[in-house]
Amino acid sequence: MTDHDNNHEIKEKFWKNMVQSPMVMLQLDADPDSAAPMTAQLDKEGHGNIWFYTSRSGRFAQGGPATATYASKNHDLFARFHGVLVEETSRERLEQHWSNFVEAWFPGGKDDPDLIMLRMDLGDASIWDSDLGPVTTVKMMLGMDVREDAEGYHRETRLDRAN
Repeated sequence: MTDHDNNHEIKEKFWKNMVQSPMVMLQLDADPDSAAPMTAQLDKEGHGNIWFYTSRSGRFAQGGPATATYASKNHDLFARFHGVLVEETSRERLEQHWSNFVEAWFPGGKDDPDLIMLRMDLGDASIWDSDLGPVTTVKMMLGMDVREDAEGYHRETRLDRAN
C-alpha cells in the first residue's frame, strides 16, 4: 500500500470518528490559555473545513491560526490538526448546522447578537491510529516489542481540500 493510500485510509477513519464524536479541544495558537472544548460542525462535502458556533465576546471570535486536538470516542484514534479560524458569513451555513444544542448556548436564537460562526480552514494534521489489531495487542500484553508492528499507524498529512 502506498503512502497516498495510507494517508487516504487514515483520513477517512479520522472523518468517520469525527462524525461519531465531534468534540475537540481548540486553542488559538497565539493564546495557549484559550484552549477549550468545542463541538465541531461537520459537512460531508466540506472536508477542508469545520465550523464552530461561539460567542462574539469570547476569545475565539478574533480568529486566526488555531490548533485542535482530538480523541475518538473509543480512544482508538487521536489527532492534532492546524488551521485558520475565520468568520463564516453564510447565513445558509449557520442555519444548516443549527440545533437545539446550539440554541441552548444562544437563547437569542440564530439572530443572537453574541453569536458568531467560525470556519476553520484546515491544513496540516498528525493522526495516530491506535487500533493495532489483536496480534499486536497480545504482544503488548506480553511485554513484547511492538515498535515495528506500529509503524504506519501514525501519519503526517493535510486535511485541506487539496487532499
